[in-house]
Amino acid sequence: MHCTSRTVLLRKIIKLSKQPNLLTMAKISPYAVATAIALATNVDAFVGPSPYASVKGTSLGMSAYPSSAEDILWTPSWKTGERDEVNGPLGKYCEDLYSVTRRKTRTVTCGPLKFGSDHPIVRQTMATTDTANVDASIEQIMRCADKGFDLVRITVQGKREANAAAKIREGLFKKGYDIPLCADMHFQPVVAQLVADAVEKIRINPGNFADGRKDFEEKVYESEADYVKEREYLVDAMIPLVQKCKDLNRCMRIGTNHGSLSSRVLSYYGDTPRGMVESAIEFADICRSQDFHNFVFSMKASNPLVMVQSYRLLASEMYRLDWDYPLHLGVTEAGEGEDGRMKSAVGIGTLLADGLGDTVRVSLTEDPEFEYEPCNRLSEMAEGRLAATNPDAAARQAAVKKYVDTRDITTYSRRHGVLPEKEDKDKVDVGLFLNPNGSVLSTVMPKMLSQDSAPYLYKELGFKTAVGMPFKDIATSDSIFMRTLPAADDTNARTALRRMMEVGTGVIVPAEELEKNPLDNAVALMSLTEAAEASGKLPDGAIRLAIEIDGTEDEELIAKVKELNPVMVLIGIDPSVSQLHAARRIFEIFNANEIQVPAIHHYKTEAADSNNLALELGTKIGSLLTDGNGDGILIEQVGDTNFSVDFLRNTAFSLLQGCRMRNTKTEFVSCPSCGRTLFDLQETTAKIQEATGHLPGVTVAVMGCIVNGPGEMADADFGYVGTLPGKVDLYYGKEVVRKNIPNDDAVDALVDLIKSYDMWKDKEEEEVEEEAAVAA
Repeated sequence: MHCTSRTVLLRKIIKLSKQPNLLTMAKISPYAVATAIALATNVDAFVGPSPYASVKGTSLGMSAYPSSAEDILWTPSWKTGERDEVNGPLGKYCEDLYSVTRRKTRTVTCGPLKFGSDHPIVRQTMATTDTANVDASIEQIMRCADKGFDLVRITVQGKREANAAAKIREGLFKKGYDIPLCADMHFQPVVAQLVADAVEKIRINPGNFADGRKDFEEKVYESEADYVKEREYLVDAMIPLVQKCKDLNRCMRIGTNHGSLSSRVLSYYGDTPRGMVESAIEFADICRSQDFHNFVFSMKASNPLVMVQSYRLLASEMYRLDWDYPLHLGVTEAGEGEDGRMKSAVGIGTLLADGLGDTVRVSLTEDPEFEYEPCNRLSEMAEGRLAATNPDAAARQAAVKKYVDTRDITTYSRRHGVLPEKEDKDKVDVGLFLNPNGSVLSTVMPKMLSQDSAPYLYKELGFKTAVGMPFKDIATSDSIFMRTLPAADDTNARTALRRMMEVGTGVIVPAEELEKNPLDNAVALMSLTEAAEASGKLPDGAIRLAIEIDGTEDEELIAKVKELNPVMVLIGIDPSVSQLHAARRIFEIFNANEIQVPAIHHYKTEAADSNNLALELGTKIGSLLTDGNGDGILIEQVGDTNFSVDFLRNTAFSLLQGCRMRNTKTEFVSCPSCGRTLFDLQETTAKIQEATGHLPGVTVAVMGCIVNGPGEMADADFGYVGTLPGKVDLYYGKEVVRKNIPNDDAVDALVDLIKSYDMWKDKEEEEVEEEAAVAA
């Protein structure tokens, strides 16, 4: 610990010693005072041993390490302001705001594996087999190892699974596999001690590890002292496991989940990132009290915004506490397919771009082998951004012009661009060109507007049609972008454009194209430099101005956006500068100059694989949207890519929904399956999605067991939870409303439940196009 921190701590102890009432309230024992002095005078807490180790052999006549809650030197309270007084205010949350630099951590060992900033990012997954089925588990773990994973987690519900874990470990060794295993523990402190003999790592959930009573009963705490009184049972449950892990050199993950905070933490801190962080810090304090430091943290949530805020908050707390423990990253219950990969990339990719994260797990409702590609790709993208090891990345980051990053990572606040308004002279409604909850723009080619192709284009863009005429629906592209226009004498194509504009669809076209080939009521797109030189003058027929910014402009030029008053700004970052940092700079300039123009991220992609595109968007654009910076997305294909307009539109809407901006379909919170799962999760999830996937604004959680039931579906409206073999419970929020429903009847029962809360609507029938519909 730095000298200034030691001094502050000594002052605190002196202050407390002069206030007997406060000392009693805080329940600080003479033992804790002694160890605090040892910490303040002798120990470097960042890299050295715990302060408790130095008390060994003292004349106090005490055991080497604390054995009760009152003897532990707990981290000062955040809620009372004591932490600010002792450790100073929260400061940075990452190594460098202006370049990608990994946060410096200690090395944590897990068998032959090492976690930390001096080592590559660890790729890990979780087995879906029944742990008691030793042979099946061994086979699946070997497949995961062959795929490239560094670590596999297995479920351990009780002694039977703990004994099986020992056989799995032995069987893997016999087959020449030394891949470390992690035991996933809930509710079972004694079993955790047992399985520590067999596996290299133990994951504990602070929300339920020491308290088997998983309830949501609201507790009332009159004071901080009332809250901390209940720490004793945490200490009693944790210390034996910590001692076992220390003796055997096992690794531990203190894995907090947003939805499974204990009723104690929920009552005191609420269902918040702060509650997640404080819950983890309590358990870390117990580990540190035993001089055990071989652990990592995780702060998982199914909501990427909550997940990102929680990890950043924890990282910031570790900086001010001089802690250096590694971070395990993951978005829990992300789901499957592109949506699951997108949501994972938004959360994991955002943090990796900040230099946070030492091990990654992508939780998909798929077989664990399929998690490797997104896990590995996200890790590779992160490693490719590191300035210290990649000269090209360092050059792009250094090329971003200077700015001051003022983001507040302790809260989420979205910048809302002010939408354009229709004027009396306007022939079309420009107020509909964008959506206040986030806009999707689609790229369209002239050939798509032919008489034969236009009806299909309407469908690809998400329009409903009646007698061939397009009308906007809930997930229709708000505007379209065309680099070139159909010829002026192409009546059919021009008619298709006019029909879309008449129902509020903006048509954005480069100004130079409009000069050659005018289109009434089009939005003229200019670079910021061109717009400033032309003082915003529009080509003939254009209804509004749009401006493209590439991030290389100076601050004075960007500030001119305010007086040019475009209908929107497209942010398409030049490849010569860091996309993340250049975009952050633009938003800082907008905020400083009170520029409220809607900002649309213009993302150009060469990706040929749909999964890779989801990971790219989630990482590169999601990292900006999670900070509240951006009003929408335009995806433009370059090179040989050939995704359909429909696919890109749906991918864009998935990004907005994953970033909690605009809901256009049912949100599914689906656990990735494990040995606890009581039904075929992939098959059941597919059935539920088929039955309920048309309900925007509704969130359905599909959980394979009670561990991932009421706790880990905090964001869901309805829950479908396995409780017994062949049986399902249904939840409304966190309340069980129907119990023990046979699997065969459960999906229909879920539909009935949604209907009973007036959140159901019938699926719309596919429209039958009339042959004469597209007549001019």
